[in-house]
Amino acid sequence: MNVLRRHGPALAAQAQPLRVLLVLGGLMALCRWQDWPTAAIPLALGVIASALAETDDSWRGRLRATATTLGCFALMASGVEWLFPHPLAYVAAFALAAFGLTMLGAVGARYKAIAYATLILGMYATLSAEHAQAAGLAGWRWQEPALLLAGAAAFGGVSVLWCALFPVQPVQALLVRLFQVLGAHVQYKASLLEPLRDVDVQGRRLVLARRNAAVVEALNATKEALFSRLGRRAPSGRLARYRGLYLIAQDVHERASSSHEQYEALARTFFHSDLLYRCQRVLNLQGEACRRLAASIARREPFVRGDAGVQALAELRSAIAHARAQGLAPEAAALLSSVEALARNLAQLEGQLAGASHTAHPAARLGRADMSLFDRSPRGWRDAWARVRRQCTPRSPLFRHGVRLGVALAAGFGVMRLFHLPHGHWILLTTLFVCQPSYGDTIARMGQRIAGTALGVVVGWALVELFPQPLAQTLFAVMAGVLFFALRGTRYLLATACVTLLVLLSFHQVMDSATLIVPRLIDTAIGSAIAGLAVLLVLPHWQARRMHEVAGQALHAQGAYLAEIAAQYRSGANDTLAYRLARRNAHNADAALATAVNEMLREPGFARPQAGAALRFLIQSHTLLNYLSALGAHRMALTDAVRGPVLQQAAAEAVAALQALGGALARGEPPAPPAAAARAARAALSAMADHGSGAASEDETATLRLVRTQLALVWLQIDALAGHAAGWLARRHAATDEPAQA
Repeated sequence: MNVLRRHGPALAAQAQPLRVLLVLGGLMALCRWQDWPTAAIPLALGVIASALAETDDSWRGRLRATATTLGCFALMASGVEWLFPHPLAYVAAFALAAFGLTMLGAVGARYKAIAYATLILGMYATLSAEHAQAAGLAGWRWQEPALLLAGAAAFGGVSVLWCALFPVQPVQALLVRLFQVLGAHVQYKASLLEPLRDVDVQGRRLVLARRNAAVVEALNATKEALFSRLGRRAPSGRLARYRGLYLIAQDVHERASSSHEQYEALARTFFHSDLLYRCQRVLNLQGEACRRLAASIARREPFVRGDAGVQALAELRSAIAHARAQGLAPEAAALLSSVEALARNLAQLEGQLAGASHTAHPAARLGRADMSLFDRSPRGWRDAWARVRRQCTPRSPLFRHGVRLGVALAAGFGVMRLFHLPHGHWILLTTLFVCQPSYGDTIARMGQRIAGTALGVVVGWALVELFPQPLAQTLFAVMAGVLFFALRGTRYLLATACVTLLVLLSFHQVMDSATLIVPRLIDTAIGSAIAGLAVLLVLPHWQARRMHEVAGQALHAQGAYLAEIAAQYRSGANDTLAYRLARRNAHNADAALATAVNEMLREPGFARPQAGAALRFLIQSHTLLNYLSALGAHRMALTDAVRGPVLQQAAAEAVAALQALGGALARGEPPAPPAAAARAARAALSAMADHGSGAASEDETATLRLVRTQLALVWLQIDALAGHAAGWLARRHAATDEPAQA
């Protein structure tokens, strides 16, 4: 038990390779014991297909997913066996299946994995049928699909049993990763607080936006893992603690994402002071605390925060008081107020991390009432069908990928028949593996697939020559299958080499695999080339052409986030599900924009003429989200009868401006000039005095000042984004019209 406790996350991270080792090793041992080498190949391929369909879930969810997977596998294998003797019917049905199963991915990640694995199993069934036909095994045709399903069922059964025995290990592993990524994000955010001249702040903000996307991905994965294991009853034990830690991670993310002022202005004003260095030290310590919290979760040990952060905060407050006592110019005094707000935010962040030291219900100890999570999974067949139907348009990237994949498979089949390639179905399998939704991923996989296949056949040939014993070759095949699943997410080239090695060694049990080496290399090159041509020519999905839509969605989500923040400045801070959902949607949209920009930069130059404009827009949009996060971090009810309505009106008009700008961008239209109400609200915000009614407390006065500052920064970002959008769309329309005029 101590070993499981200390190595639980590592075990969870390598759980799938371990399951593959158990199932694949057991089946290969059974085949050796029964002297049935011909069964080893379909059984191994069935295990691989079933493992490719696996997603994180509870044991009940995994049981339902396994049943669905086996049903899809049976239909696909049966269809291949029926249609394989009729080439035209086979390729037409397989291309249609590729499109339909790709569209099924719109329902959710689970169905996307099942659909992809079903296509892979269809190709494995095709290879089995081809092998049976070439060997003249007419009665063997239906036995190989049965063995494919048997291998898939064996892995599915072990997978369900594993989930029942280790129900929360995946959540533990995801929380460890979440706090590691969050700690790195917090520490990189600290680099923006360096009071140095000529620092590339915009470049650092761009890196921060990309790092933020990684944090958002980790938050989403952890939430889905938690939700799949939460029943109708309130969770208890470790699951309750993990839910509380996840909610704390959300709050830490919001506070760490906050920006209270333009960093260039702070660095210029406090260049000769140590204030910003002290802020940076506190943030660095808090990032290190996130990493230590990750380590304590991994070891399942109590988290001890320590006094270093508290002491650093006390020293920061002392430095702020000293700077205030020096008597500053009005501009410097206003910026010092922003530093004070930053210090208050860091103190709250410190409190969140200290709350993680509670062994049970850490978020509840911090006064959180609403601990519910939002379920994004489909709520029935109607909801699932509605999701698929919304993607049935040529504007949908999923629709384009489905059409592209079907055309690529048909083209590969045509090349195979045209040149009478003896093992030509490897072309289709390669195309299926290489053809990805994005251009950059497809091109990257092309090179990795070809190089990995070459490496695999060379190593396979060497192992066959050095170890002619069938038992040794079986052991190497099993290890290759395990390494494939251990490496496929991080080292695709090596993973490809491993699966090639597995196939060659498995086939060598029943035939001379040396005859497969050259055809396999040729087919891999042809299949990769077809996938590359398909992503370039068949409904190409250039990110630059839809960047305005993604940008519009980001601004729309940020407007909804600001609306929820403004509502809580009326009612008081409360981390309701609606507020947390709006915050998560804003960060998801920001991460989607950062991902789209990254994908665009991997596309050919002719497809991204506005790459610079998109990068600048991403930086401005992420900066806006940072300012909104600061507003969210300092929520409290404002009772000031004079300034409260002015701030609320300014926030409401900012929400309307963001929604209007987001809508115009999504439609590809130039943004409209600001409305009269927006101009009036901004004028009132600028004219609002720092001092208010005597009824306002010191804390409320500081909060009022912060809200005014943050709203002014928000409006500056809205102006900058509107200017970027106008120029961006004008250049885009000009570039679109030039070919038509020519």
